[in-house]
Amino acid sequence: MSFRSAGIRPAVLGSAATLLLALSTTMAIAQSAPPKTSAPVAAASAAKPASASSTAAAPAAASSAAAASAPVAVVALKPGDASAGQAKATVCGSCHGLDGNSSVPMFPKLAGQSEEYIVQQLNNFKSGKRQNPIMLGMATPLSEQDMHDIAAYFASQKTTPGVADQALVERGQQLFREGDPQHDVPACMACHAMDGSGNPGAMYPHLAGQHAKYVQATLKAWHDGTTWGTDAHAQIMPAIAKKLDDADIAALASYIEGLHSADAAPAATP
Repeated sequence: MSFRSAGIRPAVLGSAATLLLALSTTMAIAQSAPPKTSAPVAAASAAKPASASSTAAAPAAASSAAAASAPVAVVALKPGDASAGQAKATVCGSCHGLDGNSSVPMFPKLAGQSEEYIVQQLNNFKSGKRQNPIMLGMATPLSEQDMHDIAAYFASQKTTPGVADQALVERGQQLFREGDPQHDVPACMACHAMDGSGNPGAMYPHLAGQHAKYVQATLKAWHDGTTWGTDAHAQIMPAIAKKLDDADIAALASYIEGLHSADAAPAATP
């Protein structure tokens, strides 16, 4: 639509004047009315304290979250204390002897056993890797520090030597020192040392002077499929014991009982 600048009628001018008056009135009303943005501004102003409080609470919340995710402090483990272990080991004496030399052949001697090995076995009992209802009950309440203290006490004691059956010495000595190559049985001393003192660093136990009945029962259990865990180290002895027959197990167990260091006098023959 186009407009011409000449020939405008009075009616048209009247309409234009009316339109201008209407526009002026609308603008005046609009200027006198409160701005539409006043409510949102007021709302925003009212929200500012809340935002400030939220901002102030943010560091506290972050601190709480950080505290919750922070690792729990772990008490440093001290080396085994034999003095403290002596008192803690009193309950062990009923089976293993107060000095770790049990008088009942079915219970192993702990005297002279390495601290590392005793702690390992107590943890095995506690976790159920090594099944024994009595030892499970004994080991469960012990802390790691308790275990080290008890183990340090028994490690500080001397094993009383036993006596081997002379009829079994030859075969037992052969198995312990030479093994049996024909049946792929390694020499025991390769891991447990020539005098049966073991190797603490490799977790190979002290054997010298141990009760023959206990050694025999343990080897027989391994032979029949018992294991003390699923790791490679726990599979060593079961694999070897499976290659030994009953006669070899008896001979080896007897020889180990009579094995002792040069400075230990053998026990008198019963």
